[in-house]
Amino acid sequence: MSRLIPREAKFFDMFAEIAGNLVGGAQVLSDLLHNYDYKQMPTAVQKIKEIEHRGDDMTHRLLIKLNQTFITPFDREDIHLLASSLDDVLDFVYGASDRLLNYKITQPSPSAKVLAGIILRQAEELRKAVGLLSRDGRLLEHCVEVNRLENEADQISREAIGRLFDGGYDPITLIKLKELLEILEAASDRAEDAANVLETVVLKNA
Repeated sequence: MSRLIPREAKFFDMFAEIAGNLVGGAQVLSDLLHNYDYKQMPTAVQKIKEIEHRGDDMTHRLLIKLNQTFITPFDREDIHLLASSLDDVLDFVYGASDRLLNYKITQPSPSAKVLAGIILRQAEELRKAVGLLSRDGRLLEHCVEVNRLENEADQISREAIGRLFDGGYDPITLIKLKELLEILEAASDRAEDAANVLETVVLKNA
C-alpha cells in the first residue's frame, strides 16, 4: 500500500466524508425498519432524502476536485468509480425508503428489517475500508466482510420473496413488499460493487 501515499491527500478526507454520510443514511433506514411506525415514517424518509442529497453534493465536489488535480493518489478512473459506487449505495437506500412512502407500506415484511441491518453493517465496513486507503492496513478484510454480507442478503431476499407467495397476501400488497425486498437487496449489491473497487485499488497499488 506504500504507493497509495498521496501527493494530494484531500481525496482521502473526501472519501471518508462520503462513506460516513452513507453510514448515516443506512442507520436511519435500519432504525426506521427496526422500529416501524407508519405515522413517523415520512419524517424518516425525508431525513434519508436530505442525507442522499448531501451525498450527491459530496460526490460532485470530489469529482470537481478530480478534474482540477494533476497528480492523484491512485488511478483517476478508480477514484471516479469508487465515488460513484458509494453514491449508488446511498441512492438505493433512499430508493427503499421512498418505496415505503409512495407505496404506503403499513407493515414491511420482517426480512426487510434484516436486510436493512445488513446494509448498515456493509456501510460500516466500507467506512472502515475507506479509512485505510491512505495507509497500510487490513483494508481487504473489510471488503471480504462486505462481500460475505452480500451473499447473506441475497439468500435472505430470495427466501423472503418465496415466503411472500405463500403468505396469503393480496396481489397489490405482494408486489409492494416484493419490490421493497428487491431494492434492499440491490443496495447490498451496490455495497459489494464498492468493495470490489476498493479491492482493485489495493491490488493495483500493492
